[in-house]
Amino acid sequence: MIRRDVLKSMGAAAAGGAGGVTLAQAEAAQAQEAETPVSLGFGPYGTPWDPADPDIPGRQNVVPVSEDYFIPGRFAGKTVIVTGSARGMGEVAARRLAREGANVVGVDILEELGASVIDAINAEGGTATFLGGDIAEDAVCAEMVRLAVDTYGGLDGAINNAGVMDALFPDEPIDYVNQTDRVMARIDLAGDEYFDRVVKVNVYGTFYSMRHEIAQMIAQNRGGAIVNVASVAGIRGFGGTVPYVTSKHAVQGMTKTAAIDCAPYGIRVNSTGMGTTLTPMFERAFEIIGQRRETDFKDTGIGLYKSMSLLQYSDQQKRGSTAAEQVAIMLFLLSPEASNITGSTYNTDGGFTIF
Repeated sequence: MIRRDVLKSMGAAAAGGAGGVTLAQAEAAQAQEAETPVSLGFGPYGTPWDPADPDIPGRQNVVPVSEDYFIPGRFAGKTVIVTGSARGMGEVAARRLAREGANVVGVDILEELGASVIDAINAEGGTATFLGGDIAEDAVCAEMVRLAVDTYGGLDGAINNAGVMDALFPDEPIDYVNQTDRVMARIDLAGDEYFDRVVKVNVYGTFYSMRHEIAQMIAQNRGGAIVNVASVAGIRGFGGTVPYVTSKHAVQGMTKTAAIDCAPYGIRVNSTGMGTTLTPMFERAFEIIGQRRETDFKDTGIGLYKSMSLLQYSDQQKRGSTAAEQVAIMLFLLSPEASNITGSTYNTDGGFTIF
């Protein structure tokens, strides 16, 4: 029995959010051939600090959702586009959607890496197709929708996740001294190429994606759901990242406008406002900042005056959020469980924006 068959057998009981499993649990169910019940529940909400905090007795760390957790059958028969699917949150979203029964169309400018993710999904027993390309090009966004329709018969959902923080190619080596006109900078020092590229991908790319996704969903006359990945940078300001902050505010505005335009057609449009999330893009941003500190660059420091969320500060290891934690909310918003939610931003920021 292949994993797809295991998940189908477990999905009958778990579809619609009745329960979820990890890959380990699914494999255990396969091994036991359903002779012994497999617990689908979560572990503890928190774990004690170790060693304990002498000043705050009972201090706890929040336990993140497992990277392997999924809800079998939740998206069975649905087709979902995921942009930026080669790594980070997009990769996690594509893998989990496939495990939950969706036909996945992954899209990424990192063609070799993106194709390998889709190959792995298919090898695991999922159903997925890959399109290499840059969402900053309208033709690519049109093609990803065409591919979904021609391959799987339609389009039910989309996670518009692809985005950038600078004008470097996603896997381009960082050399701050020779890239100052293409990376994060104070507004008076920001280069045209830096501003143009971030806005082109994050704003135009999201617009192009939604334009083609929504047109197809309206034509199908069966509704749908879209989740745009924004940021806390779409809610407040951050120093030294003017095009990123500008672009994520735009994503929030497009989300609200699209929700109004699409509600009569049964199409819901929401966004997530993530905070610090441990992804390759985040790691590259801090590498740029680190290299900048090694130059004669001087800063007031106010741009990073507040850098931790409520949960990050409270964690013993000061961890940021995980991609799996972000994706859990994206998929909730994409699913029928969120049937009464549209035009909303879920601040998946660990409490960053509340204080």
